[in-house]
Amino acid sequence: MASLAPERRLGRLERPAMTGVFVRELVNYSAYWRSSAFSSTVEPTIYLLAFGFGFGSLVSRVGGFEYVEFVGTGTVATAVLFSSAFPAMFGTFVKYKFQRTYDAVLAAPVDTEELVTAEALWMAVRAGVYGCVPLLVALVFGLDPSWGMLTVPGIAFVAGFGWACFGISIAGFASSIENFNYVVSAVITPLFLVAGTFFPLSELPRWAQIAGNFNPLHHCVELVRHAAFGFEGVTDLARLGVLVLFGLLMWRIAIFAMTRKLVD
Repeated sequence: MASLAPERRLGRLERPAMTGVFVRELVNYSAYWRSSAFSSTVEPTIYLLAFGFGFGSLVSRVGGFEYVEFVGTGTVATAVLFSSAFPAMFGTFVKYKFQRTYDAVLAAPVDTEELVTAEALWMAVRAGVYGCVPLLVALVFGLDPSWGMLTVPGIAFVAGFGWACFGISIAGFASSIENFNYVVSAVITPLFLVAGTFFPLSELPRWAQIAGNFNPLHHCVELVRHAAFGFEGVTDLARLGVLVLFGLLMWRIAIFAMTRKLVD
């Protein structure tokens, strides 16, 4: 009697399952991409124009750069944040709480780890694209192009993945959509303001400068700025390492939060 072939053991992250979730988001996105692209790119661009030409008329140079160049490179991180963390928080909550989309997805051969990973990757891709818009606007208003700018989509992708996982984890732990107000006011807004986007951290008190080193958004700002004006070798590799570590940590927390919400 011929022996039965051993059943193939599935891996933790199956590519077909993740591809299915990713393609679903892509197809769904085609129905509302105009409004999404508008909200994710116009607001950072308004910040760029308002601060660049508003404060720029009073302060011509900051940190050795023209102020419009300083803000233009910094607002890339703002676009990344707006196109990853916020859609992840609100979109994830609506999908599992009201639309029950994730219940339908998990009925297929997809687990929460694959679901969260595919969702975060999709938002990171969007962040990688949207993050380039303020930089393109800054180029129109005088920022000199450089070869290092070609790395900006990659930087935005890595940062966007971490912030997308952050948003998913918040949605997983939140009991109501009103809870997001605490996170936006007490966490995201301070990190956004003290990221070195509109003014250098070197002018802040010492404790604020030290705290800035633990702000992933600050490292994204610095990497984009150095991509435009010249990388700083080991320092920038360390900054990239912080973004990767932030992304991996938030990824595991997001998986735990969504497993707790959807399965447990």
